[in-house]
Amino acid sequence: MRIWVDADACPGPVRDILLRAVQRVKVPIVFVANKPLALLRLAYVSTVQVGAGLDVADRHIATSAQKGDLAVTQDIPLAALLVPKGVVVMDPRGELFTPENIDERLSVRNFMQELRDSGVTTGGPSGFSQQDRQQFAATLDRELTRLVKQQG
Repeated sequence: MRIWVDADACPGPVRDILLRAVQRVKVPIVFVANKPLALLRLAYVSTVQVGAGLDVADRHIATSAQKGDLAVTQDIPLAALLVPKGVVVMDPRGELFTPENIDERLSVRNFMQELRDSGVTTGGPSGFSQQDRQQFAATLDRELTRLVKQQG
């Protein structure tokens, strides 16, 4: 089992929560980005720097992640590739992408992209709050505990 992090847009507090969690549960984590990442050298932690370009990090994660892994991304098209493979996927706010909700989430994302492409101002997500951190940490703990038990 591995944790895959789409690290280009991962909030700092989420990265810190992930680093603490992998030291506790001793599960390898891979941060994938198209720029160098400054992370402490810790057991179980590795980084992959992919080439520049649109969705290069996403493609690396999509081809590397396997059933039983966990991925953290806010990229819904990436989540739509991972969920059918049996990868547990969550966003940095602790929301799970599941077989039951991924098609709807992708549809809404595509609709909003069409609106933006046609010139409509849609606004962005709200700021990353303390409640978001707590929700992420709780979801991560629950899912890691479940996945580790399945592995054992």
